[in-house]
Amino acid sequence: MDEDNALILTELSEKSDEELKTIMNKLDQDEQKLSYERRLLHAKIDILKAELTARLKEKHRQGKSLVTGRDLERLTEILARDLR
Repeated sequence: MDEDNALILTELSEKSDEELKTIMNKLDQDEQKLSYERRLLHAKIDILKAELTARLKEKHRQGKSLVTGRDLERLTEILARDLR
């Protein structure tokens, strides 16, 4: 929560009902904007995943290796780190 939002939530007992409703509406609008941005990001991620999947399927269809030497090196590093 940023500083402005923290200040909004101070001294609530001193705020009128109208002020509380205004604050609540503002925060609701902020949440809706964030939710929309989140949905856009998820859609972009889904598109990228679909593209990568299509490329992997094409490589597999062509008989190309889906795992590189670098992939195996990285896996070895990860597994060795977990054993420490």
